[in-house]
Amino acid sequence: MKRTEAAKGGEKKTGAAKPDQTAFNIKKLVQDLAEGLLAAFLVLFLTVTNIFSPLDYILRDGLYQIPRGVMSRIKIIAIDEKTLEELGPIGTWSRQYYADLIGILNTYEDAKPAVIGFDVLFSGYFGEGNTPAEGDLAFAAAAEESGNVVAVSQLQYSERGMVNAEGEYFYPIEAVYYPYEELYKSVRVGYSNVAQDSDGTVRRVVLSETFEGQTMEVFSKAVYEVYCEATGTPVREVTTDLYNRTLINYSGKPGDYENLSMVDVLEGRIDARTFKDSIVLVGAYAPGMQDNFNVPNGYSSQMFGVEINANIIQSFIQGRFSINGNPWLYGTLIGLACGILHVLFKRSRIWVSTLLLAAAIAAQLFWGAWLNNRGTSISLIYGPAVLLCAYVYSLAQGYLMESIRRKRTLNAFKKYVAPEVVEEISKKGSFNISLGGENRDIAVLFVDIRGFTTLSEALEPERVVEILNQYLNLTTQAIFKNKGTLDKFVGDATMAVFNSPFDLEDYEFQAVCAAMDIVEEGKALEKKLFEEFGRSVGFGVGVNCGPAVVGNVGCEFRMDFTAIGDTVNTAARLEANAPKGCVYISDVLYERVKDRVEAEEVGEIPLKGKAKGVFVYSVISVNRNGGVSEH
Repeated sequence: MKRTEAAKGGEKKTGAAKPDQTAFNIKKLVQDLAEGLLAAFLVLFLTVTNIFSPLDYILRDGLYQIPRGVMSRIKIIAIDEKTLEELGPIGTWSRQYYADLIGILNTYEDAKPAVIGFDVLFSGYFGEGNTPAEGDLAFAAAAEESGNVVAVSQLQYSERGMVNAEGEYFYPIEAVYYPYEELYKSVRVGYSNVAQDSDGTVRRVVLSETFEGQTMEVFSKAVYEVYCEATGTPVREVTTDLYNRTLINYSGKPGDYENLSMVDVLEGRIDARTFKDSIVLVGAYAPGMQDNFNVPNGYSSQMFGVEINANIIQSFIQGRFSINGNPWLYGTLIGLACGILHVLFKRSRIWVSTLLLAAAIAAQLFWGAWLNNRGTSISLIYGPAVLLCAYVYSLAQGYLMESIRRKRTLNAFKKYVAPEVVEEISKKGSFNISLGGENRDIAVLFVDIRGFTTLSEALEPERVVEILNQYLNLTTQAIFKNKGTLDKFVGDATMAVFNSPFDLEDYEFQAVCAAMDIVEEGKALEKKLFEEFGRSVGFGVGVNCGPAVVGNVGCEFRMDFTAIGDTVNTAARLEANAPKGCVYISDVLYERVKDRVEAEEVGEIPLKGKAKGVFVYSVISVNRNGGVSEH
């Protein structure tokens, strides 16, 4: 039992996370959760305040106000341009025209309309003074006899808003314009005013208003109720908001409802049986009559008031009204969803985040449409807008972190690779270094300090390290100057490779140039040390080229990118045999660069670990520009 517990304890210890990493993960989680809460609060704040209501209206209009098809039983008798041309301006008409229209519509006892609604204000007598004209009386009599006529009144609102005892903001009614007395007694009356939003668009209707203790209903509701009485249909209850309003779900666009010219009906060019059991609306259908409004599905055209009433009546019949949902409730729900998604964006891959974003926006739009069809309208823009911002923020932060990581990688490379090579890699964006190993043809340089051991025995350790750093800095600068890669330091020796890990043009010659730079630039440092300590030191350099295996060598937790193989070993042996101030190169390398270097034969020398010797050359000078050789 004890052995088992010990084993479990050992396993637990091995799998434990590093304290620093655990602290970092907790800090990152806390940051992500804080950002998620901020996103949730932002959605809630925007939903409650509805700061960007015009943009929200656009999105809601595009989703909610999709034409669903108009009812054929709703017909419009249009006071259109044709009617005005034949009968003259509407203000000159005798109301006998309207009496005649009612008579024609009721021609057939078994084919009468269910209701006739006049969306025209008849607020005074056509005759002079307070005396009704013959046409006024005829119209009132025809309406009374028909028994199914609805006319409009008009409300005059104050231009200054007020706050009632319940804290509700409203515009009080200052006056009401009713139809003239004889007509008012013969018909049902409803006010024709429409409610326009801040952008001038008609999206909602106020179902009833109160003035001087009298409750009045809207024209469309009055027409609907008369229709229900005529057809024996139960009247639907409609839910309204605090201001007794409900949103209109438009069924048709401007011009969708069947409209017939009034003069055609009066002249008998339309069969009266066309209007059997129909809802007949008579109203302005000419732009000059100034009874047209912006509507959410009108696109580039406006809708006449009589068409708006037709849409509202259809909504009554089909029960398709909706009211704004509680912004606190829905803002909280959508906000929490956005907060969770923000955290997921921060912790997911780009393609996963993109799918989550698309799915979340689609889900909210679908949910919004589903709620609207069941009587609740919610703001749609704020959830998707915050989600888009969170998505872009996550991408930007990821890009920033990748840039920082990239910069750190470049800075790390600069400790091993010439800065010019690093800059070129940065421009191309290529960091592909094969893991494991790959075969490459490379040039390898080894350099060692001759006489340094004797010098170090006579100096303090601090001075030894200082001098060593000066020498290693010199060798490193020469290697980087010629675009080589610093492989490693081994005591007072340095190893460099050319054409690894990145491709390098003319790498054989670059390696020889680096070796000559080390020897030449070391002379000044050698002179300085001799003057100061009376001891002489210098460099011995060996360079070789050929195939080698390059890649990551080591174990899982400690790796070293290096080169291994006979080419590397030969370069090391050349350096070991090179006297102070000399650069030894192999015959293989000499054959590749002999046109640009001046060298003298050293001859074949035996190398430790090789059965056959290597023919060696000692470089005297290099020709970097095709002119005079540099010594």
